[in-house]
Amino acid sequence: MRIADALSIVAVATACAVLAGLVGLTVARLVRRRSIRWQLAVVAVVPVAGAYLGATAVARLMFISAHDLLVMSVVSSVAALGAVGIALVVAAAIARWSDALRAQLRTFDATSSESAGGTPGTAELRSLADELDRTRERLREAQDRERRLEEARRELVSWVSHDLRTPLAGIRVMTEALEDDMTTDPARYHRQIRAEVDRMSGMVDDLFELARIQAGALVIAPEPVLLSDLVSEALAAITPIAEANGIRVEGAVDEGVEVSADPAGIARVLDNLLVNAVRHTRPGRSVEVRGSLVAGRVEIAVSDGCGGLPTEDLARVFDVAWQGTPSRTPEGTARGGGLGLAIVKGIVEAHDGHVVVENRPRETGCRFLVVLPGQ
Repeated sequence: MRIADALSIVAVATACAVLAGLVGLTVARLVRRRSIRWQLAVVAVVPVAGAYLGATAVARLMFISAHDLLVMSVVSSVAALGAVGIALVVAAAIARWSDALRAQLRTFDATSSESAGGTPGTAELRSLADELDRTRERLREAQDRERRLEEARRELVSWVSHDLRTPLAGIRVMTEALEDDMTTDPARYHRQIRAEVDRMSGMVDDLFELARIQAGALVIAPEPVLLSDLVSEALAAITPIAEANGIRVEGAVDEGVEVSADPAGIARVLDNLLVNAVRHTRPGRSVEVRGSLVAGRVEIAVSDGCGGLPTEDLARVFDVAWQGTPSRTPEGTARGGGLGLAIVKGIVEAHDGHVVVENRPRETGCRFLVVLPGQ
């Protein structure tokens, strides 16, 4: 074959392919808002039409006999019809799979137990169905979390209204008694009023700290600090209170353990954990603090003698205003407001760490584990 003939064949075939492509693009644009089966049909027809037109045009230019041209036309037509038919069948199947997935989307919510993962179809559609299932699970978790937060808000309002109204009522009674000169020991009333004011001031400080944490406004200033110094200061502050309630306090930190953290923030974490531990520990038992470096991370473990928590309560320990059951608090010991552990969690997470709680063996008590980044 001469080069000129080959170039002519290429030119004719290219012209036919471009013509079929332009017509196909026009049709595809016209049906772009209709079912995907029409798009797939266009994709199948365009290459077949281009090949058919090119072959027919080249055959005519080569002066093939009428019989041979008819045979080629029949074969090409049958092949084209077969290709279009298969494309329509595949397009109809994909449309059915899309309809099935769309039907599941109409009933999509967090309470639905129907899984979309069994949706038939291509890998892309199955992947979309799996992602739909994961989204449903995330939505369910978000709703559970929102429900717990709403319960915590209601409990917090109830706690604030109760724990602030009660001391205020007591202060009013004592103040009126002092004004009317109806007490034989004014100094005792003054001390009680001062103690109640200090307690309410502590509540307000806790509320302010919690508000800053929840608003993301908590600012920390990390600096290298020896963990042993923080633990020893916290133990020195809590030991007199613990001994007054017949509770032993023990602590040990591995030598040289350093943590990059805000000293005031971690001191607040230790204070809150120790106060919580002493408050719920039975007389005659002990509270233990252990600090160590594990796999490049600093771990602080505070163990108490509360007797353990019910399994369903372990997930609520760090919720705002959660106080557990009264049976956990030894008789004669004041219960907290339910903010201390929520503050602990907020401060620890602000340091890119995490805190968890677990029951110790043989129902002896709970163990709070704070994990912080090492140096």
